Amino acid sequence: MMPFFLPTVLAVAAIAAEEESASVSSHDRMVAVLADIVRRTPTENPWHGLGRATELRQALEELPANAGSRRWKLCRRLGRQELRLGNTARAIELHEEARRLLPQLTSITPAEWRHTQFELAIAYLREAENRNCVSEHATESCLFPIQASGVHQHPTSARQAAACLTEILKRIPDDLAARWLLNIAHMTLGEYPDGVPKRHLIPPERFDSRGEFPAFPDIAPQLGLNTFSLSGGATFEDFDNDHDLDFLTSTFDPAGQVRYFRNEGEQGFRERTEEAGLIGILGGLNLIQGDYDNDGFVDVLILRGAWLGKAGGHPNSLLRNQGDGTFQDVTFDAGLGESHHPTQTAAFADIDNDGDLDLYIGNENSGERGDACQLFENLGDGTFRDIAKQAGVENLGFTKGVCFGDYDNDGDPDLYVSNQGENNRLYRNEGNRKFQDVAPKLGVTGPVRSFPVWFWDYDNDGHLDLFVSTYWQVLSSVAESYLGLPTDAEPHGLYHNDGKGGFENRALRSGLTLRTAPMGANFGDLNYDGYPDFYLGTGYPRYEGLMPNVLYMNDEGQGFRDVSAAARVGHLQKGHAVVFADFDQDGDQDLFHQLGGAFPGDGYTDVLFQNPGFGNHFLVVKLHGTRTNRSAIGARVAVTVDSGASRRTIQSRVNSGGSFGANPLRCEIGLGKADRIVALEVHWPTSQTTQVFSEVPLDSFLEVTEGQSELKILE
Repeated sequence: MMPFFLPTVLAVAAIAAEEESASVSSHDRMVAVLADIVRRTPTENPWHGLGRATELRQALEELPANAGSRRWKLCRRLGRQELRLGNTARAIELHEEARRLLPQLTSITPAEWRHTQFELAIAYLREAENRNCVSEHATESCLFPIQASGVHQHPTSARQAAACLTEILKRIPDDLAARWLLNIAHMTLGEYPDGVPKRHLIPPERFDSRGEFPAFPDIAPQLGLNTFSLSGGATFEDFDNDHDLDFLTSTFDPAGQVRYFRNEGEQGFRERTEEAGLIGILGGLNLIQGDYDNDGFVDVLILRGAWLGKAGGHPNSLLRNQGDGTFQDVTFDAGLGESHHPTQTAAFADIDNDGDLDLYIGNENSGERGDACQLFENLGDGTFRDIAKQAGVENLGFTKGVCFGDYDNDGDPDLYVSNQGENNRLYRNEGNRKFQDVAPKLGVTGPVRSFPVWFWDYDNDGHLDLFVSTYWQVLSSVAESYLGLPTDAEPHGLYHNDGKGGFENRALRSGLTLRTAPMGANFGDLNYDGYPDFYLGTGYPRYEGLMPNVLYMNDEGQGFRDVSAAARVGHLQKGHAVVFADFDQDGDQDLFHQLGGAFPGDGYTDVLFQNPGFGNHFLVVKLHGTRTNRSAIGARVAVTVDSGASRRTIQSRVNSGGSFGANPLRCEIGLGKADRIVALEVHWPTSQTTQVFSEVPLDSFLEVTEGQSELKILE
C-alpha cells in the first residue's frame, strides 16, 4: 500500500496547494514568497547568512588558547565573517589576536604575515567609517580627496589602521594596496599630504581634476532622500503623471523594504511606501521602469538574486502602477514568475515594433543552475512568454549588464549583453523576433571582465556608440592607474560607431585611462552643453575596495576628462545605482547615487548631488506613444539649434540610460548657448513617422504625442 498511497497523498497535496495559490492574489503571493526568503536567509544566503560564522565561532570556542597556527587561522577566518556581518568590534578583537599570535608561528610565509596585518587594518578602517561617516554623517564624509567636514572627528581607529599599513610598507615598500589605503587613512586624519611618509605618498596632483568645475553639494539629507541601505537600485520617474519626478529605491538586503517617495513640489519629497501598497515588497539589487501595459502609468521591474549562485532563485517583481498612487505586484499573473534566476540587470524595448514593451532579463549562469537569459515577448494582454531560445539570445553567460539600442539605424532595437569572464554579445535584431550575435565580427566582445553597459551617441553624429565598462577587482590596479604605472587591468570599451556598421575602441585616446571597478553607472548631461557625460559608481564587495567614484565630462565629443575632485562627487563608498535627473525642475540635471555594499556590515547613506547650474539652455521632452509603446522607449529626438553663426543637432533617445540605475524616461536635453531652436524632430519607431516642430521655445518642458500635430508646453 505505501508505494501507492504516498504518491497519491503528495498529488492531492500538490493539487490543493495549486488551488490555494490560485485563490491568492499575485501580490499577496509575492509578499509570502519574499517573507519566506527572509526566513531562509540565515541558512542559505552566502552574503547575509550566519551559517559559516556560527561554525567558526563554535570551532574557535572549542580550540585551546595554545593551539598556535590553528587558532591564528580561525581568528582570521572568523574575523572576516564577523566584519562582514557588521560585528566590527568583535572582528577587531579576533584580528588583533591573530596578529599577537604571529611570533608563535614557525612556518608563516611573508604573504600570510602581510594578510594578517592587512585584515586588521581593514577592520580598523571600517570601524572608523562607522563611527565618523555613518553614525555621525556629514555631507563631506568619504568624499575623495577627504577634506573639511570629511576629516574624522574620532581619529583613533583610522590611526590604528595607518599603523598597520605602515608596518606592511616597512617590509613590503612596493605594496600598492597598502600604500593606497595609507594615503586615505591620513586623509581621514587631516594629515594628507604632509603626514604621509614621502616614499609612500601619492602626490595630490594625481587626484586633481582636469580643468575647473563647480562643486555639487549633497542635499539628500535636506530632502529626506538620504536612505540608508546596502547596495541597490533607484530611479526618478513621474509615477503619478503630475509632471514632476518621484523616487523609488531598493536594496540587496533580502529583508530591506522597497521605498517610494512622492515629489510634492514645494513641499518636497514625502515617503509614501505604505500608502502605495508596497509593504512586504522586499529586496532587489536593481530596478528599471516602463509602461508595459500601455495604460499611461509607468510600471517597475525589481530584479533579485544576483551574486547568490545556487541560492539565487529569487523571483523578480513586476509592479503594475494602478494609476491611483498604488502599485500591485503582478509577476505571477503576467507570466514572469514561472522560473526564478539570479539577476540584477534587465531592459525594456519593443523588439518587434508591435507597440508594446518586451523585456530582456540577463541572468547569472554560474554553471550551478544553468541559468539562461530570458527574452519575454509582450503578448499585449498583460502577459509575457519567454522566447529567448527561439530568438537566439539565451546567452548562458554570467550576465552583469544588458541594454537595447538601434546601433545600425534600421528601425529595430539591437541588444548588447555584458558577461563577466567571457565574450560579450551584440545581438543584431534581424526582424521576426530573431537575433544574430555580431560581436566577434564587429570587435566588441571585450572587456572580458565587464559590468555596466549602455548605448549612447556621445559625439552627436546620429549613430549610437557603445560604452562597456571593465570590472577589475584589484585595488593595486587602481593605485597603479593614479600613479601612471603600467597595469594588467583591462581598459574600458568606448566603441565609436563609424556609421557604416563598424566600431572602433577609442577609450584610451578619449582620456579613459583610469582603471576603475564600476558597478552602478549612468550617463547624462550635467553642464547641458549637448554632449553626454557619465558617472561611474566604483568598488567591489570586499571591504578594502575603497576607490573614488568617477565623473567624466564630455569635451564636445572629442574625449572625456575626470572632474571628480573638483565636483566633489568622488565618493569612496561602494557605488551602485546612478541616476541623472532634473528632480527639482530648475533646468539642469542632478546626480543621485545609491551607496552601500553587499555585506550586512557595509551599509551607507545615499547621496543626491545638486547641480549648481552652468547657465546653458535646455529642453525637456516627454513623449507619449500611440502606435509606438506608450513610454516611447526607442524613440529618437533631435534638436537643431542656432548658436551665433553656427548650427548643430543634438541627439537623444528615450531609455533609462545605463544598466545599473535608471534615469527618467523623459528626454532632458542640454542646448548649450543656443540662441534659438530651429527644429525639434521626433521619430517614432512603430509608425516609422517623424514629427517636426518649429518655433519651440528655449528652456521649456514639453509633451509630444505621436500623431498629434501640436506639442504641449507645460508650466
